[in-house]
Order: sequence, then C-alpha cells, then structure tokens
Amino acid sequence: MDIYEVLKIYFGYEEFRDGQKEVIEAIINGRDVLGIMPTGGGKSLCYQLPAIINNGVTIVISPLIALMKDQVDSLKEIGIEATYINSTLASDEILDRLMDVRRGRYKIIYVAPERLNTKYFKSIVQNVSVELIAVDEAHCISQWGHDFRPSYLEIPKFIQSFNKRPVVGAYTATATKAIIKEIKELIGLQNPVELITSFDRPNLMYKVIKASNKFQYLKNYLNNNFVDNSGIIYCSTRKSVESVAKKLRERGMAVTLYHGGMEAESRRINQEEFTFNRARIIVATNAFGMGIDKPDVRFVIHYNMPQNMEAYYQEAGRAGRDGEMSECILMYSPSDVVKQKLLINNDNLTLKRQEILLKNLQYLIDYCHTNNCLRASILRYFNEEPKFEKCNNCGNCLDNSEMVDITLEAQKILSCIYRARERFGVNVIINILRGSKNKKILEMGLDRLSTYGIMDDYSTYALREMIMTLISKGFINITTDKFPILKLTATSLDVLKGITTVEHKKYLLKEQTQEKKAINKLQYEEYDEELFNKLREIRADISKEKNVPAFIIFHDVSLKEMATVYPQNRDEFLDINGVGIKKYEAYGDIFIEVIKGYKQKE
Repeated sequence: MDIYEVLKIYFGYEEFRDGQKEVIEAIINGRDVLGIMPTGGGKSLCYQLPAIINNGVTIVISPLIALMKDQVDSLKEIGIEATYINSTLASDEILDRLMDVRRGRYKIIYVAPERLNTKYFKSIVQNVSVELIAVDEAHCISQWGHDFRPSYLEIPKFIQSFNKRPVVGAYTATATKAIIKEIKELIGLQNPVELITSFDRPNLMYKVIKASNKFQYLKNYLNNNFVDNSGIIYCSTRKSVESVAKKLRERGMAVTLYHGGMEAESRRINQEEFTFNRARIIVATNAFGMGIDKPDVRFVIHYNMPQNMEAYYQEAGRAGRDGEMSECILMYSPSDVVKQKLLINNDNLTLKRQEILLKNLQYLIDYCHTNNCLRASILRYFNEEPKFEKCNNCGNCLDNSEMVDITLEAQKILSCIYRARERFGVNVIINILRGSKNKKILEMGLDRLSTYGIMDDYSTYALREMIMTLISKGFINITTDKFPILKLTATSLDVLKGITTVEHKKYLLKEQTQEKKAINKLQYEEYDEELFNKLREIRADISKEKNVPAFIIFHDVSLKEMATVYPQNRDEFLDINGVGIKKYEAYGDIFIEVIKGYKQKE
C-alpha cells in the first residue's frame, strides 16, 4: 500500500495536513526528521503511518502517560497492535508486555523516557527489529525551553545503544530557533529533513481579559458560552485550583480538578471524568494537559498568567484540536506578573537562565497589553512573520471599542503614587483616590494626602483599568518585592507635565458579545442539530460499552459532517472525514441505520 491508501484505509482521510506528507516520505526513505507542528497539527500521524508501512517496530518516546493510553486505544480501534510501558502499570503487567514485544506482537510501543535505559527493556528491544524511534515533545530535552525534563537526556544514550541505528524523528509543537538547535544537537539527528509548519491555528480565537473581579467574569462566561461543551481552566497554584473548582461546584457546575499534589489514582479518575464528558470543566495546574488527546475542548481559560509564551501557546492549544471554532482566554492581572517574577528570581537558577525566563515572561506581558492583533503577536514569537495585519478572529481585531484620552486621570493617579511615596500597591492607591474610610487608610494618615478623594466619582473597576493601562505603557512599574508595589518610571514625568498624552480603550462589552454570538451562529447553522445529537447519543452508548472516550469512536467533526450530508451507504459513509475501513466495519451499519431512520421520519 502507498501512503494515501494507508491514510484512507486506517485513518479515514483523503488528504494529508500541511507538512505531514513530507515528513512521512522522509522517514520511509530512511531520513531523520524534525517536525515542528502546532498542537492539533497531526504530529502523531507522522510516526503512526510510517510504523504501519515499515516491516519492523516503532518506539515512541513520550512523557505523556494519558496520551499513551489514548493513542494505543485509537490504534487498536483501527486494527494496529500497540502497547505502552510506563509507571501506571504493575511490574507483572510490564513483564507480560515485554514478553509480547519479544514475540513480535506489537507494531508500535510507547515508552516513558525513564524506562528507556533500564536493563530489561534495553535487552528486549535490542533483539527486535526497531526501524523508527519517534521522540514526542522533543523540546523537553532543551534546558532553555519552558518544560525541560532531565529524563530526556537518557534518549541519546538509548539511540546510540543500537547496533543498527534506527531512523529518528523528533516532534514538538513549541520551539524557538535556540530550542530547535539544541534538539538537533542533543538528540543527535543526522542531516534531518526539517519541517516547520505554520504556528497559526485559525480556528482559535485569542482574547486577553483584564477583569477587576476574575471569578465574576469566569462565572458569567461559563453561564453564557459553550454551555454544552468541554473546557479547561488553568490556575497557577494548587490552592487556586481547589478554590475555583469549589466555587464553581457550589454554583451547580459539573467540575472536576487536577494538580500535582493529588494522589495518582485521584488524578486518573478526575482526568477520565473530563475525558469521558462526565465533567464539563476541569480546573487544573499546568500538570494537566500534555498529551490529552481530547479533540472537542471548546475553551481554555487561563485564570492566572503562565510563565511564558511557549507555555501559554501549548496550553491554549488544547482547545479546538478538531478544527472547530474555540476560544483561548488569558485573564491578566499585575499580581500574576509579580508572582511569576518572584518564582523566577527565587528559584535556584543561573543568571543566564533567569535572564532568558524573564525575557520570555516579558514577551507574554507585552502580548497582554498590545492593542494589535494577538494572533500576529504569537506568530512573531515563534519567528513566523504573519501574512496579515489583522486576523479578524482575536479579541483585539474584533474589538470596536473607542479610545478615550485619560491624560488628566493618569496625572492624578501618578501624583497619588508620588504623594504616597511609592510605598503601596494597586488596592491602597485606589482607596486613596476614591476617599475610602478604610481603617488602614485612616490609621496610616493617608486621608491627609492632597490626592485623597480626588477621583471619588470613579468606580474601583475603572481605576484599576486605568492603572493597568499605565503599567502596560511603562508609566508605572511594579516591583517584585514581597508585595507588589507601584513605582514611577523615567517616563512618568512626561505624563505629569502634559508632554505625553495617554489613551485608554473603552470596552464595549455588550457589542462584543453580540458580535461573537453572530459568529458562533454562522459557524454552526449548516448541520442538522437534532440528528447530530442522536448520533452523539449512539456514540456515547458505544463509548460506555467499550470503556473508551467518545472521541476515539468518532470526533464531533465527523458526526457534524454526517448530520450535514446524511450518508446512506458504505461509499458515502467512507467519504466522511475521519472514517476509515476499520471504523466503517465496526460502526458504519449502526450509524447509517440511525441516519436512514431519521430521514424517513422527516
């Protein structure tokens, strides 16, 4: 079979995605490859399809325990023998699987990097024909990346242990030029074919929110957006995860949680609650998500800022892996910036490492404050020059809010910081400006300042927004002391003297909400929703019976196509994206019968 036959028969697709064909052909021709492809770009196909064609075995090295199980389940569904070896298995289970490896049962073996150089694993794989080693999440080998894992340094030693070196493929979704260089050098790729596809994910709408009350915004968003769909909420600490999850549960939402402090079994159960759609929302730290193959996540909300753009891009990219319209919302607050800087400065890092992390964090801060296209900002971080000035599908491009002159207000705020001797954070400055009778304000004599009460006609929310604007434009600095303190900068004087004017975006939230609803309606009005729901019910029954996530049966995108074109026979059903021969043989008759029955009732 040629690669197109394998693509259709096993995976159910007629065409390759951008870059897949070049990578697959290079591997089949015996070349090492380096594939830099965005989340949802189809990296796994780039080693799974060659594994089917090759005579020998493919070893996939991955740190992602959840991905291993999901991909093995998916491969078994299409008739490919695969297994995984990681810490979730008991020692006798590992032994049984290794014996099956020796007997030649498996085409694809997923293994955690920690297991590579164990004596027994090495002795087994040295005696089978390994033709391809695929290194997934290859950026983890770079100490300059956001997710360095020491266990990845075992990979070069493992590759070198083979008498006949296999072809090696390295894959990642996030890598700057410096990280790409280090991946090639450390893994020891030999004259690799390099394929860097666009980092653009057109179906993702990026948005930055500067909410004065984060939880209020979150609650309103969840009540009014994607109410029947899955979403991830990322928090920076375990405490925040537990707090946000508890509050959402108290408001009747189907929520589970995930963080590194939980027992392994609890994490597994909660992850399955989310994967199997028993919980609509998962609140998690960044310990969750790598390798979660759930395609129908409709929104990813960062309740706190991550440490850099690479982490944000990877985590936000877990939305919309099926290509459907999805949203990625980053909730910004100055205190998050201070916390991230404190973590970097207090960690036991070299000065060079600290410098790199602070530079990467600053890029994300600038992203939060730009009025330009957010998508373009992401692409430029990864050294990709966008082909557009406006993408017309991000919070900034869709924002028609007018800009208003707030120079006078800025002068009052800066003057208050100066009069208070640059000793306080945002909340105290706001309380002074609004003339608060707060006990702390009165005890410290801050009510005697000339700026006390000079902005009592402004809400706390409005003042906070203006202070954030001044921070973003560099007129106020936040120190990284124990508490975030507002300080004046070298450019503050120009504002105070009226040399520099300051503008602030006046948010028209109501208009934005209406515009977004119109976009969503246009996106989904073409398929038969009633039939789609019937097909989802059938899929859920099969999923429960086979104890696999629903998306392993069919993605939502495939069901929506069925509910648009109403396939009535084998050939028509095989034309649906995501339907291969194996899937048709397993489920075709069941779904066609439902579709025919539905059409007859019309």
